[in-house]
Amino acid sequence: MKLRVGFELLATAPDGIARLRELILSLAVQGKLVPQDPRDETADQLRERIRVEKEHLIAAGTLKRQKSLPEITDEELPYVLPKGWEWVRWNEIAKQIGDIDHKMPQEVPEGIPYVSPRDFQPDGTIDFDNAKKISPIDFNDLSSKIRPERGDLIYPRYGTIGAVRLVQTDRPFLASYSCAIVKVLHAFVVPEYQYYVSISQTIRDQARLATNKTTQPNVGLKSIQEYILPLPPFAEQARIVAKVDELMRLCDELETRGRLERDRHVQLTATLFDALAASESSHALAENWARVASHFDLLLDRPDAVDALEQTILQLAVRGLLVPQGLNDEPANAMLQKIRREKDRLIAKGEIRRDKQLPPIEIDQQRYTVPSGWEWVRLGTLCSVVTDGEHLTPERTDDQSQVPLVTAKNVRDGFIDYSVTDFVPRKIAEKCWSRCRPQAQDILMVSVGATTGRVSVLLEDREMVLVRSVTLFRPATAGLAPRYLELHLKSPDSQNDIWSSVKQNAQPCLYLAKSACLPIALPPLAEQQRIVARVDELRRLCADLRKRLTARQTCQARFAETLVDQAASTMPVGEHTDGLAAAA
Repeated sequence: MKLRVGFELLATAPDGIARLRELILSLAVQGKLVPQDPRDETADQLRERIRVEKEHLIAAGTLKRQKSLPEITDEELPYVLPKGWEWVRWNEIAKQIGDIDHKMPQEVPEGIPYVSPRDFQPDGTIDFDNAKKISPIDFNDLSSKIRPERGDLIYPRYGTIGAVRLVQTDRPFLASYSCAIVKVLHAFVVPEYQYYVSISQTIRDQARLATNKTTQPNVGLKSIQEYILPLPPFAEQARIVAKVDELMRLCDELETRGRLERDRHVQLTATLFDALAASESSHALAENWARVASHFDLLLDRPDAVDALEQTILQLAVRGLLVPQGLNDEPANAMLQKIRREKDRLIAKGEIRRDKQLPPIEIDQQRYTVPSGWEWVRLGTLCSVVTDGEHLTPERTDDQSQVPLVTAKNVRDGFIDYSVTDFVPRKIAEKCWSRCRPQAQDILMVSVGATTGRVSVLLEDREMVLVRSVTLFRPATAGLAPRYLELHLKSPDSQNDIWSSVKQNAQPCLYLAKSACLPIALPPLAEQQRIVARVDELRRLCADLRKRLTARQTCQARFAETLVDQAASTMPVGEHTDGLAAAA
């Protein structure tokens, strides 16, 4: 029962199926997945038959004599093997472990596949059709030392070290010299068993220790040849492979079931939260909220559901449904008049340029009906400055005491990340500031690239130089809370407006004119401040809930692993797989 509970918990934990797969391999290579049969030929006897076979191949001239391998020491052994098993060096039981000649063959339009790890697919297959092709002459020349055949293993030695592939084709091909080819003696070692060992933690741990930490990490052929492997009797290898295949299929089913469950959960969450956000009155909101609240324990059971709730909170905020309207609040149209007077004063003083008149937001362009006292208005109408950074990248310096250069990568969700930034000499910065000098309460928004629409308010006066990928909005001081504009721009409606205005070039780009025309639902100043305070309060609660859910998931995974480890080390072998089957 303990093992079954552990499997069930592990299967539903974050990355749980991947952990289950690792557990299956771990049990398999430790001899804990299928029962031993005392009638089986022992691994020691199997080793002797392998030795004799290799001597015959050497005598026949089809195999070169291999260098002697070091004795296996007790310090190398990661765990105790069952009776009848043996620890062996990989090259002892392989026909050959090597690579092709280190020459780069010329590519031809039609020819024989020459594969490398980039042709390895996530499902464990090799993409021969799109691999580089080489001529038959190069194929014969390069494969004179070794060539892969069905049942052999391809072991990457560079980059994605250990992302092994089992050859399951009779098609002629070569593997790049960045890979080791492990020739399997099929009459003595089941290829699939050797494959499962090669991707298990037993081999991965040895690969990690053997990796040369150079510019491109790599493992030498000698190290691979000297890996130690657990060798069971031949008949048991076949039983292990059959059981691993069966359990991996169960994992596939669990993974599919989990994906469907997640998809249904996302759909349910989206449906209920969308209905909540689309409420057109406080009465409708109360009804929709009652429906959502009754399912809170089911809806908010994972961190990504909390993300969806936060988006709903922003949507309710900018629709005037998050806080009550105040009868004594100065209406938004009065604030707009103050903003206009402020901008005219700054224009007269020469501090800002005269702004272009922006088109009104017609009724059919308004996404929803705003409460009494609110107004639909273009973002540019609310700002004394709408500009962006330098279009030509300014001169840079290694002197970190100079002025930070803020690009799209520095504008995060709600803050500016100065941890990774270039710097501009002060003299250059001062020239840039004649056009655009950020100050506290300005709003910065990414306007180029995949993160277009990411927004942050500057909370302090800090010197910086912007580049073209960042747009600056300077809200007029009369009647505006910059934080309200920030959360409005983050809301789903505004993000849709932003991306529908983006010009899709090689890189997505939101031009200044389009930025200035973004529609804003503007409440009275006092209500803006109430909205910001309420959103901050609710987001703190969301952050706390997200933290608790993440901690619960982590605790669940650790508890499950502990249960499984304890049970797997004490229960009879057959019950290990019974527990997983029951969980499935």
